Amino acid sequence: MSESNFSYKPSKTRFDKRVKQLHTATLVLLGIIFLSAIVVVGWFAGEERLSEIFAQIHDWQMYPPMWLKVPTNQGKYLLLPTIGFLLAVFVVMKISPQPRVWSQRLVVVILIIVTLRYVLWRSLSTLNLIDPLNGVFSLGLFFAEMLVIVNSIIQLLFMFHIKERHQEADAKSLAVVRGIFLPSVDVLIPTYNEPVFILRRTIIGCQALDYTNKKIYLLDDNNRPEMKYLAKELGCYYITRCDNSYAKAGNLNNAIAQTNGKLIVVFDADFVPTKNFLIRTVGFFQDKKIGLIQTQQSFYNSDPIARNLSLENVLTPEGEVFHRQIQTSRDPSGSAICSGTSFVVRRSALEEIGGFVTESLSEDYFTGIRLSAQGYRLIYLNEKLSAGLAPENIAAYATQRLRWEQGTVQALFIKTNPLKIPGLNFMQRLAGLGGVVYWCSNISRIYFLLIPLAYSFLDVIPINSTPEELIFFLLPYYLVTIATFSWLNYRSSSAFVSDIYSLILCFPLAINLIQVMIYPFAKGFKVTPKGLANNRYSFNWNLALPLVILFIVNAVTFWRNLGICIYQAWCYATVSPETAQQITGISLGWLWSIYNLILISITLLILLDAPKADMYEWFDLQRVIQLKVGEDNLWGVTKMISEGGAEIALTQKSPFDLFPHQPIDVEIVEENLQLAGEIVHTTIKDDFLIVRVSFKSVSLNQYRRLVEMLFCRPGQWKHQNTPGELYSLFLLFKILLKPRILFDKKVEIIPMKVSNV
Repeated sequence: MSESNFSYKPSKTRFDKRVKQLHTATLVLLGIIFLSAIVVVGWFAGEERLSEIFAQIHDWQMYPPMWLKVPTNQGKYLLLPTIGFLLAVFVVMKISPQPRVWSQRLVVVILIIVTLRYVLWRSLSTLNLIDPLNGVFSLGLFFAEMLVIVNSIIQLLFMFHIKERHQEADAKSLAVVRGIFLPSVDVLIPTYNEPVFILRRTIIGCQALDYTNKKIYLLDDNNRPEMKYLAKELGCYYITRCDNSYAKAGNLNNAIAQTNGKLIVVFDADFVPTKNFLIRTVGFFQDKKIGLIQTQQSFYNSDPIARNLSLENVLTPEGEVFHRQIQTSRDPSGSAICSGTSFVVRRSALEEIGGFVTESLSEDYFTGIRLSAQGYRLIYLNEKLSAGLAPENIAAYATQRLRWEQGTVQALFIKTNPLKIPGLNFMQRLAGLGGVVYWCSNISRIYFLLIPLAYSFLDVIPINSTPEELIFFLLPYYLVTIATFSWLNYRSSSAFVSDIYSLILCFPLAINLIQVMIYPFAKGFKVTPKGLANNRYSFNWNLALPLVILFIVNAVTFWRNLGICIYQAWCYATVSPETAQQITGISLGWLWSIYNLILISITLLILLDAPKADMYEWFDLQRVIQLKVGEDNLWGVTKMISEGGAEIALTQKSPFDLFPHQPIDVEIVEENLQLAGEIVHTTIKDDFLIVRVSFKSVSLNQYRRLVEMLFCRPGQWKHQNTPGELYSLFLLFKILLKPRILFDKKVEIIPMKVSNV
């Protein structure tokens, strides 16, 4: 069965019951939609009471409080708020290049101030309720903005305190290193349909863990003979079951019933731990109240967005951004999230809550919530102690995100609802609310794409403002947010890059959100495809079609609005306030269209999947190499290396010709590892002869050492900083002018950067 088409589903009886059940959250949603529709229809129909209410609100908007009015002294103070706030945050960030408790709190306070200032202006001065058509679009835009701002404020509230546990891990690990605290550990690797070569490296990585009191279990949820053989070949335990009920959660619960380790470690099929994973984590469980510790997720390949934009080793994978910023900020309040892999959980605590939660697709997230509600501490260790596969194409990326959204929003329909379950504190409930609001903001994203069309085709002015007001209220909020964005998320992303990430899947995520709100359990667990390779470009038309349509319409909108602006500015030397407002609105509309066009253009390039020439990942790991050709020896250094081969720069001139398919012996000197291979091709670069070698007949022992060298070295996975806003903007414009598909002469293997020590 195809990986991309397979999905787990609960048992039929449970599935039918859940689909037919009418949930409170669904009723609330439908009620809000129904009441809103009644109000809109009544307003358009001229219902007297409604018209009076909106007319009164419009009058209030036309005469806002004095403190919301722009200084009238020739506009000399218009830029004062922008300059003042920017100067404040730049001084703080200059003194503290990396966020510390005091500096982060100060920047967060400034951000909250400019945000609340903007919200007050938008709510009390800019709503255009002059008629129903303008009013509907104006209120719609306002509520869409507020949804995004609520999500931002929730995140800011968690940033008042940050916590790093490196020193705590140092202290706790001493008991493990000295053999004082060595509880039994069961390492569980759940799998359904991942390729054998992915599981092989994961099992080997788990077996290489520096910890004696451990057992490795391969949990095969598809009862595959090749998995049973792999477990026997590598010497780990093998567990399967007769059905796939409850997907990954059911698979894990089935294994828990057949094992007895005091601690349980879970690694997804593609995640390989570094050797010190258990040394850095087990010691925390000396504290009896700690139920689970989650470590940072990192990735040994580029995500499809970075690869399709030719920004490998430039953009940080989105999943890592979440762990570097959100998890770190939530940890102090006990709101860190169990994210499904690379975590350790106390068996007794897990048994106390009845095992992994089976109510939702996000068994990891809700298991963490139940542990917290039971009084156990869930903590986050911000260290890269494992690495896995990021989605390898846009379709796989979409599958993963849609599953995450569905699982998170299902919180509103299950007993383990963080908003209602007893035992959580306010911040933990706020974190649960933030997760739902985050996914809801995709609807706002679509609305922002559509608003320029209202400016152009319906003569609607959703924001009732003057240029001076935009400069005085909007500009400080916008620039301060952009200026502090990268600093607050520890250089893991820029605001412009984040905006593009949010645009890629906004349509399918919004549709999926609506489906989940109506039928929360109609879709089963869909596995993210792994181990993909392709040799040609492919365009994802399913995701691109709504964006292509919007691109065309926004292009028409841009030219139409620009033409209207030029015409009105040319024809009217002096204009009435109403005409000035219209010109301002249309000007904002065509500027908005430009921004949308740029973002959509880049997103369409992302939806063109670049070839992935090799199923193995290549790393720019430098190792001294001795090549043996017959009786002769040549010396060189690896430029790239993978499980399947190496690219070697010879440091001496070869006295004889090297040619493709020529047998050759490779010795990695530092590892004292000898491998048989053959030459794939040779080339000259920077006056060095570069030899690409493919490994042949690799024994199990040789492969173990290769995996340990490539994936398991403590400290090898380094933080990657995304460029700042200006350079990110430059890179994005450069990509528009020089798209990968037009300038790639050949498919290149681009290595991941790792530590060379």
